[in-house]
Formats: sequence, C-alpha cells, structure tokens
Amino acid sequence: MLFNFLKYSILSLVLTSNVNDMNIVETAVSNDNFSTLAAAVQAGELVDALSSEGPFTVFAPTNDGFNKLPEGTLGTLLKPENKSTLQSILKYHVVAGQFMAGDVVKAINDNGGQFTVETLQGNELTLKLWEGNVYVKDAKGNKAKVVIADVQTSNGVIHAIDNVVLPE
Repeated sequence: MLFNFLKYSILSLVLTSNVNDMNIVETAVSNDNFSTLAAAVQAGELVDALSSEGPFTVFAPTNDGFNKLPEGTLGTLLKPENKSTLQSILKYHVVAGQFMAGDVVKAINDNGGQFTVETLQGNELTLKLWEGNVYVKDAKGNKAKVVIADVQTSNGVIHAIDNVVLPE
C-alpha cells in the first residue's frame, strides 16, 4: 500500500534532481505535465505568491487532471472576470509548510487513517490512503490520487494529482 506512493516519490526525485534551484512556479512552467496549471497560475495572478519564500506544499493537478473538468470550465475560469474564483480554486491546492511523502503517510497513519490540512484558500483537504496510494479528498467528497510525489523545489514541494479538487 505505502509502496506505490513511495515508489512514485523515488521516481520523481530521480527525474527532478536538478529542480531544487527552481521555485514552484518555475518548476511547473518547466514541466509539460503542468502547462495548464502554469497558465492558470498566471491568469489568477498568483505567480508572485507561489514564487515567494514559502515553504508550500502544492497538490498540483496535471494537465490530464484539468482535462477531467466539465467541457468549457477551464476556459471560463481563465477569463479575467473569473479571477477571484480561479484564485480560490488554485489556493485550495496549496498548504503552508513542506509535507514530503513520508510526512504525509506518517500523519495519515498517526491520525486514524486520514489527515486534514488547511489550505491557503481557508477550507480543508483530507488526505487518506486507499489501495496503496495517497488521495486528496475535497469538501464535496471528490478524490484526486497523488500520481507523483516529492517534486522538491526551492520553496516547497509539489505532489502531482490526477484531478482538480474544488472548495465548497
């Protein structure tokens, strides 16, 4: 169960060993799997915030995760008039502090099988283990699986997830 999560952690560390000099935004921009996230961060005018000292833990939806949104949703969110909604959604994916994979799994195990974290948006995410993987569950009960963990950056860590989680 824990093996799958740690396997992805090790793989991501090998693939991103030179990322430590780049911050969260620079890392997202440099990775084709996060091009939609990078565009959303720019549209939401959060580049400076996510480039600041931190540390932050970002549960970052991959492009495939964004593609699971209903058709037209992303285009609507990227419009200037929807900036505050986009910012709220993006901040819901960010937690203050750096939580590496081992920290997350330990916190889940130490807290009866789930661990709740407060996001920068103000609402909570629940982290749980299911079928050997760490999942992020939003306030509405939607789940996103961590597909790559421990992408270290100069101001925190990114855990790639396969879905967009949404605040209440």
